[in-house]
Amino acid sequence: MTFGTSPAPHVIAPNSVRRVMRLVLFALAPAIVMHIVFFGVGLLVQLFLGAIVALLAEAIALKLRRKPLQPFLTDGSAIITGVLLAMCLPPLAPWWLVVSGSAFAVLFAKHLYGGLGSNPFNPAMVGYAVLLVSFPAQLTQWLPPQLADLQLLRPGVGDTFYTVFMGHLPAHLTWDAITSPTPLTSMRNSLSMGMTMQEAQANPMFGAMGGRGWDWINLSLLGGGVWLLVLRIVRWHIPLAMLAAIAVPAAVMNAVDPGAYPGATFHLTAGASMLGAFFIATDPISAATSNRGKLIYGAGIGLITYVIRTWGGYPDGVAFAVLMMNAAVPLIDRYTVPRVYGHTR
Repeated sequence: MTFGTSPAPHVIAPNSVRRVMRLVLFALAPAIVMHIVFFGVGLLVQLFLGAIVALLAEAIALKLRRKPLQPFLTDGSAIITGVLLAMCLPPLAPWWLVVSGSAFAVLFAKHLYGGLGSNPFNPAMVGYAVLLVSFPAQLTQWLPPQLADLQLLRPGVGDTFYTVFMGHLPAHLTWDAITSPTPLTSMRNSLSMGMTMQEAQANPMFGAMGGRGWDWINLSLLGGGVWLLVLRIVRWHIPLAMLAAIAVPAAVMNAVDPGAYPGATFHLTAGASMLGAFFIATDPISAATSNRGKLIYGAGIGLITYVIRTWGGYPDGVAFAVLMMNAAVPLIDRYTVPRVYGHTR
């Protein structure tokens, strides 16, 4: 007798794909609030555009593939793709950036391989990697955190909408006046100019843990990720392995030369460490299957991320690390999935 098996993600009752995606959105909510508090309302515009375009691209792909619309448009997977991509983009990024990235993620990285359950690569990270390689200048236009002791020009709500939808700043603002490097970029640039880490962190944009504002966002993501662990929506293997593989080499290198290498706390509270560990690398479709495989998979992402951040050409390496380990998943599963004994007639 032959039993049909549907593709991943495989969920256990009373879970469903729709419930899992809804809980993931709830877990992201505190970080979204923190992002808006420190960097303005631009993220809301990016989230709206990313989610809407992801749903439209999903509908187009389903129509072309002659699949029913309702079950797939309402399961939340397309919305999650658009939301995760939007959270990786600068809040004032032009509208066409998130639109093209979300469309590419859904149409090419997801449905080109057969849709939900068949894609070997994380769609949001494919979309982001394409944008990062194609439009690097637009992805460096980050705002500094909104802090009282940083006397910087601040775009208002109207300026934000104008910039996103017109593709350029209003006449009374310039990019040099309102943007600043991210903590990872700033640290990287300072160290490359011969400054020590202590001198680099004297910049008021750095706090006790990492970049001010970014540390609160990462702590919010950590809280949301722990909540998902408690609900058993994600397993602990990938987040723990990934964060440990970032923290351990960072701590070792910092102990060897404290003036040249940031410590573990900085790496864990800067960039996309927590977002990658709990919300991207844990994608059940493109991640490894067995518990041992998940540990290898997560550790690989963390180690590659640290190597790219420290010696590579990009300040943050989470997206490329995830995609590289996605490609290694079939090999990991081949040697870590327990052997099934028996035979069929």
